[in-house]
Amino acid sequence: QVQLVESGGDLVQPGGSLRLSCAASTTIFSLNTMSWFRQAPGKQRELVATIDRGGSTTYADSVRGRFTISRDSTKNTVYLQMNSLKPEDTAVYRCRVVDHRLNNFWGQGTQVTVSS
Repeated sequence: QVQLVESGGDLVQPGGSLRLSCAASTTIFSLNTMSWFRQAPGKQRELVATIDRGGSTTYADSVRGRFTISRDSTKNTVYLQMNSLKPEDTAVYRCRVVDHRLNNFWGQGTQVTVSS
C-alpha cells in the first residue's frame, strides 16, 4: 500500500504559477510511474503529465511547454510546476503512482483555481 499526500493547490490569477507536490510513503524508485491527473466539473479526467522510473516525461498537449513534472528522490516527492496558468487549468489535481506490481494508488486531490 502506498499513501500519497498532495499539496500546493490554490487560487491564482491567469498567467500565474503554482507548484503541486505529491509525497509518497515509499521510495519513489520502487515505482514504475508517477503521474498527475486533473478533473474539472462536468469533464472527464485528463492525464496531465507522467514521469517514469528512468526519468522520462510525457505531457498532455494542453500543458506542454507550460507544466513541468519532476521528482526528488530524497523526499520521495513528485512535483508539478505549473506556469502561465489559464482559467481552463482549473480542476482538482490528483497524483497517481503505479508500483512494480502494476498496482495503482491515488492521492486525495488538491484544488487549483485560476481566476481573476
